[in-house]
Amino acid sequence: MTSRPPDPEPDAAASRRRREHAGLHERELTGRRLVRETYVELERRCRERGALLARRELAVSVARLVTMAALLLILWMSVQSQLLPLWAVLLPVAGFLVLLPMHERLLRRRDRARRAALFYREGIARLDGTWAGGGRPGTGHLAAAEGHLYATDLDLFGRGSLFELLCRARTEIGERTLAGWLLAPASCDEIDARQRAVVELAALGELRERIATLGAELGERPGSDGIAAWAARPAVLRRHRAPRAIAAALATANVTAALYWWPMGAGPAPLLALLTAQLLGFALLRRRLQRLTHGVERSARHLDDLCSLLRLLEGSEFTSSWLQARRSRLASRPEAEGGSVPGARATQRSRASQRIGELRRLVELHDAMRNPFFAPFGLLLLWGTQTGLALDGWRQEHGGNIADWLAALGEIEAAASLAAFAHENPTWPMPEILASDASVQLVARDLGHPLLGAGAACELNDVALGRPPAGEAQALVISGSNMSGKSTFLRACGSNLVLALAGAPVRASSMRCSRLAIGASIQVLDSLQEGASKFYAEITRLRRILDLCDGEAPVLFLLDEILHGTNSHDRRIGAEAVVRALLERGAIGLVTTHDLALARMAEDEQQSGSAGAAVLRNKHFVDTLGGGRITFDYRLREGVVQRSNALALMREVGLDV
Repeated sequence: MTSRPPDPEPDAAASRRRREHAGLHERELTGRRLVRETYVELERRCRERGALLARRELAVSVARLVTMAALLLILWMSVQSQLLPLWAVLLPVAGFLVLLPMHERLLRRRDRARRAALFYREGIARLDGTWAGGGRPGTGHLAAAEGHLYATDLDLFGRGSLFELLCRARTEIGERTLAGWLLAPASCDEIDARQRAVVELAALGELRERIATLGAELGERPGSDGIAAWAARPAVLRRHRAPRAIAAALATANVTAALYWWPMGAGPAPLLALLTAQLLGFALLRRRLQRLTHGVERSARHLDDLCSLLRLLEGSEFTSSWLQARRSRLASRPEAEGGSVPGARATQRSRASQRIGELRRLVELHDAMRNPFFAPFGLLLLWGTQTGLALDGWRQEHGGNIADWLAALGEIEAAASLAAFAHENPTWPMPEILASDASVQLVARDLGHPLLGAGAACELNDVALGRPPAGEAQALVISGSNMSGKSTFLRACGSNLVLALAGAPVRASSMRCSRLAIGASIQVLDSLQEGASKFYAEITRLRRILDLCDGEAPVLFLLDEILHGTNSHDRRIGAEAVVRALLERGAIGLVTTHDLALARMAEDEQQSGSAGAAVLRNKHFVDTLGGGRITFDYRLREGVVQRSNALALMREVGLDV
């Protein structure tokens, strides 16, 4: 089955449009090809840098093994053979201590280079059209989108979805923010601000790469069960000064008793008595002490990665007010000299990265008790108790800021995703979002589905809808045979509107639209668990779309093969009633059908001279049957389709009809 036959009715206008579309496709392919060439070169550099760092890391690993072998050899020669002084073991120990952080840095740099190479390989896959299944499908957001009025119909989530095409976020909060942008339109002012931010970030390729690579290092994604949940818990202790002082005094007493026992020979009785009393006393507080650190233990590495990402964003210079506002949120509230003393003079706001760095150091100190060599000394010093109290004190002072810091991080990640989408589609424009007091419109020229491949594989069509007196049809009734492109055109309109209202570019040569609420009935499924048939699920969806019209935002309805689960007589009566009710409520939209009786609804109104004749317009898609094959051009035309192709399609797949 081919996809592009000769136009059955060639004329000057059609020829001109074909030339225009060919030019658009060529410019689109050229722009994407240039981006791809850049990505290929950057991926090669990152891959080579990763290989070089891997060789260096291997050399340092071998050097560490050599120093360990030297340590054992010198120790044997010093103790067993007495050929070397005992202090000679300090040389390999010093070498090992020097190599340890060097090895850690090389590992981090190697991994970042590999992640950067992966970042560009994923971009190349998107440009090649082989991205489906290789990204982040956002299936975790399907449950949240259940019952949504367009998420399933427009393929927002899942394999090969709009979310997978867009998402470059590596943290959970970034993915969740992007999903929220797709599921709910922003205000007109917010969309305008996002567009400016996306345009700015689209030109900052290196920054977007670093955001993605640093975000990928966050193995535990902030905002789920990690530090955000820990910071949101109520404080375990209202006041920390007295408990800290008591813990410090007891630790001092323990050390003093230990010194009297060992160097001075006073015996272990004082130390054992102190430790026994402390164990009995703190046993009563055991659960409360465990709550001090539950959710933040062993998170130093993740906090270090988060600190690096926050530091990157804090140090970036932005011109758009939207990005500047998010960067300014990465700061604590103004602190007061002398802590929380009333009346103390406020000092300069501190950065989020500084505070997360403090938290990381506290967590590292707390985790030191897991070291079996340090644990005996930590027991004497009441290390776990003192660090736990310090962590709870940090949480009381700064924990309230973490949610906002992570929210700002997620918003920047989501904007970076849209910016990468804009960068990889340089010919796709930003749509014009009409003010709320303007006439309700959805007007686009050369509109294509964003999930279809670039070039001539995607036919481009115009759409013009408007609420009277905008001068456009308020609704289009689109007829056509099976597989002619009706449902895809509905999804193209809806998907591009979702992109527009999220602040992203659209696949069109131009587009202007109002801030519309989308109500779609394209992919309605039955439910065995709820005992709802497909027809009942559809009429329930239609009821919800009608209710949506009572909201503040004007509605765009997308109805595919409306009420096809019943007989033709009831379908026409019911479909006309639903469409009229939507139009009376001021909605605009599209209705597809291959039922010619339903498609003539607008013609009947024109013949009767009713007031609604000006708001409905018929459009159609056609197919061509020749040589025993059916071909489609997916071009939207005026009027009503004149024939069906169901029997021909059945014969083509081998059914004897």
